[in-house]
Amino acid sequence: MSHQGRMSPGRVLVLGFAIVIFTGMFLLLLPISANPGMHVRPVDALFTSTSAVCVTGLVAIDTAGTFSVFGRAVVAALIQVGGLGFTSFGVLFILLARKNVGLRERVLIKEAMNLNSLNGIVKLVKSVLKMTLLFEGVGMVLSFIVFVQDFPPLDALGVSIFHAISAFNNAGFDILGGFANLIPYQSNVLLNLTTCALIVFGGLGFTVIKEVWEKRSWRALCMNSKIVLLMTTSLLLIGTVLLKCTEDVTWLGAFFQSTAARTAGFSTYNLGKFTNAGLFILIILMFIGASPGSTGGGIKTTTTFTMLKSIFSIATNRECTAFKRKIPQESVIRAFTLTILALGVVCINTLLVSLAEPQYSFVQVLFEVVSAFGTVGLSTGITPELTDISKIILSLTMFFGRLGPLTIACVWSYHPASNLLYAEERITIG
Repeated sequence: MSHQGRMSPGRVLVLGFAIVIFTGMFLLLLPISANPGMHVRPVDALFTSTSAVCVTGLVAIDTAGTFSVFGRAVVAALIQVGGLGFTSFGVLFILLARKNVGLRERVLIKEAMNLNSLNGIVKLVKSVLKMTLLFEGVGMVLSFIVFVQDFPPLDALGVSIFHAISAFNNAGFDILGGFANLIPYQSNVLLNLTTCALIVFGGLGFTVIKEVWEKRSWRALCMNSKIVLLMTTSLLLIGTVLLKCTEDVTWLGAFFQSTAARTAGFSTYNLGKFTNAGLFILIILMFIGASPGSTGGGIKTTTTFTMLKSIFSIATNRECTAFKRKIPQESVIRAFTLTILALGVVCINTLLVSLAEPQYSFVQVLFEVVSAFGTVGLSTGITPELTDISKIILSLTMFFGRLGPLTIACVWSYHPASNLLYAEERITIG
């Protein structure tokens, strides 16, 4: 059996994303990718490519001012591939070639999209591609109505296409220039709500959207979809209220930042002027992130819900249940394991960046690292000033966050299951 045949799905995903990142880096280093008179350093090209493929949105260089139309198109393509996953595009090419999708490809898609079964995977991928075109198409039209007022029609079309791709894939990249993000459109209701809608739908997860569309009944939904919808709504509302209470922002601004903190790095306010309380709220929202099988990152809404329900069940000596269904013990263990690994990644990388950047406060560094891990892209404004070593650390953090710490851990520890059983012995906890 070849080495490729023996590779675990997790290793294939890690290798695949790495190849896409370095391909994007190479393309961004081409002279045609930069504006006249601009020079892109390899570390900045790597950082930008990683941020795009990992749909993060952290930028070390101004995307609009540095990259040409070709360069921006490369960034948009990387965002699209990173958001949907290279496995989905692989299936698309196989279907276009009118060939059968093999078992290996189906297993890779199952792993990439956190699915529980191989049934109906090709049909799901087709639905994902159709949904993506639909949401991005509508988002592009609504964004164009806003941008055409400030740009020539052709430029406005390009900005609208880029913005729709970036928003739906929860990337947070903008090409308005000057690191301004969406601050110039702070009070534009249409653009704010359009961007929020794209972020929310992109962060729900394709399987959830598909099930809601097909069943259109709360009772008929599976437990996973109910948890995703409940947690998404709760986090949006709680985040909005808390940000309004802690910061001098409008209700629209509070809602937008609460939405964007769920793994899309758009901002309509200068986060560098936020209080520590406001930044801490955003850190929590960024760490939780979006939902499984979506274009977003973080530890995911279902993970957070499972841990909270598990803690409550232990405290009240009850079974861990939700919506009249029992949550499997395996899911509980997986949720806690993933969160502990995520905290480990954040803590270690925060320490490393703090050592490399002693001029910044702990909150600024923690915010930057959590934003990278959650593939969010929000920043207090320190990203362009970071040293090369910090950019490399954050690039690795984005990579870990996009693939998930559990996937990365399985890559290094992957080995055939053992049938050896050990005697059980209790230990004292607490």
